[in-house]
Amino acid sequence: MKRIGILGGTFNPPHIGHLIIANEIKYALDLDEVRLIPTASPPHKAADKDVMAHQRLRMVELAIEGAVGLTASSIEVDKGGVSYSYDTISALHEIEPEAEFFFIIGADMVDLLPTWHKIDELVQLVTFIGVNRPGSLGETPYPVKFISIPEIDLSSTVLRARLAEGGTIKFLTPSKVESFIRQEGLYGSGAVEN
Repeated sequence: MKRIGILGGTFNPPHIGHLIIANEIKYALDLDEVRLIPTASPPHKAADKDVMAHQRLRMVELAIEGAVGLTASSIEVDKGGVSYSYDTISALHEIEPEAEFFFIIGADMVDLLPTWHKIDELVQLVTFIGVNRPGSLGETPYPVKFISIPEIDLSSTVLRARLAEGGTIKFLTPSKVESFIRQEGLYGSGAVEN
């Protein structure tokens, strides 16, 4: 049976924290792969109208280029619209009925699990894997297996703010992602790399 980790998010933009989480969980749980799945339109936060879903998917592809066992999936971007985890996982189960799925979430999302769409059904389809995140308790009535990984207090919000201010994001995201951001003029960035 194939063991697949799922790491969803807006990845707006992807950063080293995302990559560390994916890689650490892959090895901690001996997973065959971890799929990073950018959402087309997140149900829990406002979408950034200036950065399209296909651009976020491309940044994820660039971020994981050459990383063994990390893959990018376009399942939610291809579907379009608001993406609910239950619908995505149900679709993946139809495509790969023999696979075992491990849904990776930060402690901030663990706190919000009771508000998730069809959460009672979703917990029957996946094993939730919680990772520590600064400032979050990670408390929930739902079954979550917590894995301790190196804490990186970094968010996509920090990268967007730095880019908008003309600051550096060097080493906070892979250089190919930074180059793409600057070439596309995303987040108010210029063409010059810092």
